[in-house]
Amino acid sequence: MSGRDYSKLANGWEFIEDTAYDNESDLLHELRRQALDAGFEQGSASQARFMAIQVRQVRARSVIILGTGALVETVHLIGALNALSADTPGQLTAVDSSAQGTVLIRKAFNRMQDHTHVKLRVVNAKADVFLPRLNPGDYDMVIVTGDEQNYSGAFDHAYRLLRRDGVLMLCDALALHSASATPSPRSQTEASGQDHSGQHQSSQHDRVAHMCQLIDDAFDDERFDSALIPVGTGMILSIKR
Repeated sequence: MSGRDYSKLANGWEFIEDTAYDNESDLLHELRRQALDAGFEQGSASQARFMAIQVRQVRARSVIILGTGALVETVHLIGALNALSADTPGQLTAVDSSAQGTVLIRKAFNRMQDHTHVKLRVVNAKADVFLPRLNPGDYDMVIVTGDEQNYSGAFDHAYRLLRRDGVLMLCDALALHSASATPSPRSQTEASGQDHSGQHQSSQHDRVAHMCQLIDDAFDDERFDSALIPVGTGMILSIKR
């Protein structure tokens, strides 16, 4: 592909993201702003929408999301689980590495509680501490986003927790943090004159290297069939064999 082709592709990607954002509900826009004000950069709207579509496509009943203030993604998943049959209520387990993130998720769920049959379990814990406590083979989908620590051991945890043909999603596979629909308070602070550029670039380089290793690990792991999906900030989609 030529440089011009890549430029057109980038414009198309931006159009997809804008369309997904514009079609989010007023509630989601409000929650996105609240999370950003609290210091939690929110994920891509198109990526969150893709998660929700996948929940409905595989008819997932039990989903785990590992996040860090991942409010928008969590609300999308609740909506997707709620769209499935009320006869067997779906359950979402939100494991958040931030105590403040769990508070935001609970507040959002309280606003939705009268209109959903989904069961929500919210836990403030590190993934490698909480996940080993869960029953093996009980889950249809595991989603990982947020801080780098959330990704540690993702394939081992997912293999134990997922049923056969269960789905693992690793977000931000392309490590494009600037792709969120609204800039985070941190990025706004940096733009105002505080020079954290060296530290930020170093952290970004480390994350890119980590994500590249995760991509290699995904395709090398014979327990899963994996693909790199160009949605939002990139996603590794793996299915347990």
